[in-house]
Amino acid sequence: MVHDSTPNLEAYLAQPGAMGYIGFDPTAPSLHIGNLATVMLLVHLQRAGHTPIALIGGATGMIGDPSGKREERKLLDLDTLRANQAGVEAQLRRLLDFEGPHPARVVNNYEWFKDMNLLDFLRTAGKHLTLSYMLAKDSVQSRLESGISFTEFSYQLIQGYDFAHLYHTLGCRLQLGGSDQWGNITAGTELIRRMYEGEAYALTTPLLTKADGTKFGKSESGNVWLDPARTSPYKFYQFWLNLADDDLPSSLRVFSLKSQPELEALLATHAQQPHLRQAQHALADEVTARIHGPEALAQAQAATQVLFGDAPLAALAALDDTALLDLFDGVPQATLPRTRFEAGYPIADLLHEGGVAPSKGEARRMLEQGSIRLNKEKQPAQPSPFTAEGLLRGRYVLVQRGKKHYHLLVAE
Repeated sequence: MVHDSTPNLEAYLAQPGAMGYIGFDPTAPSLHIGNLATVMLLVHLQRAGHTPIALIGGATGMIGDPSGKREERKLLDLDTLRANQAGVEAQLRRLLDFEGPHPARVVNNYEWFKDMNLLDFLRTAGKHLTLSYMLAKDSVQSRLESGISFTEFSYQLIQGYDFAHLYHTLGCRLQLGGSDQWGNITAGTELIRRMYEGEAYALTTPLLTKADGTKFGKSESGNVWLDPARTSPYKFYQFWLNLADDDLPSSLRVFSLKSQPELEALLATHAQQPHLRQAQHALADEVTARIHGPEALAQAQAATQVLFGDAPLAALAALDDTALLDLFDGVPQATLPRTRFEAGYPIADLLHEGGVAPSKGEARRMLEQGSIRLNKEKQPAQPSPFTAEGLLRGRYVLVQRGKKHYHLLVAE
């Protein structure tokens, strides 16, 4: 999990109760699993007997970090920023321990910037870093040709002042983050050296990528979020379950809290029977339970068994409407009139009008071959009409053709 660090960091971490912080700008109302990789640094820091600090960027979020960005960020309005701050803070409070022997802390840099005017900031912080020093940062160099505003150029100085403030007020001497934050973090260590003649430390973790070099944490629909309203627990669970074998070793070591011997044993078992995907199941179970809780995990597991296992109809009926629709997101769907079900829907008509079969004749052929299941029940060659009493949750029919082809029909 370590990409780079400053000298003498190990000596600092050898002292019990050391403090380390990571900043999270509220650019969205939720963290995603790319952020979770850096949160895990704070989790491990706390498990090692140190005090983690999560900094919410109420002030820096108003500016925008140029690191890793090819163009200027769009500025967010204050209402959006406040809503985003609340969402991010709530997630951080669930991921860190605020009651143990080394309780975590949450701070917001808006608190120390809100009463500081421009002249005070320039006199306090601006005079300590030279223009040549700031221009040399990768986050600035990469934008010199395309253009970078003074607002984003000043970001490293503002983030550096955060570190200096936490050093001065709390005694925090370590900042952690993704490897793209190295320039911003070392601006803080330099500011502390010049303002207070103090020594501070930096540690960065590699930006997560898949084995093929593409960005980790993306699904077909975009980022994998920690907020269940943006990425459902089922889709979250499926992301981990579908990890490629090549991505397993790094993902387990970053996101699992299992010990090193446990992880090595799990990977050895997986190598012997990779088709069982035991390591993916173990990671999906652990991370989904940590983020969404045991009940959401149980629903995600049940939904997975419905599609890919031999779960009975009762398991399907136990899913709520949200879980059911999430389960069949991307599955062909059709809406059919409820009156047809109330009158008794001939199965061949149902399959044709629901888009499962191109014609009634083809639908009858599928039934004769025994390849059709309705709500998990295999249909005979000459089935009785489907009635409203058979609708799942009073409105759904799950049609399964063969082993892998599904349609969801909705009665309205």
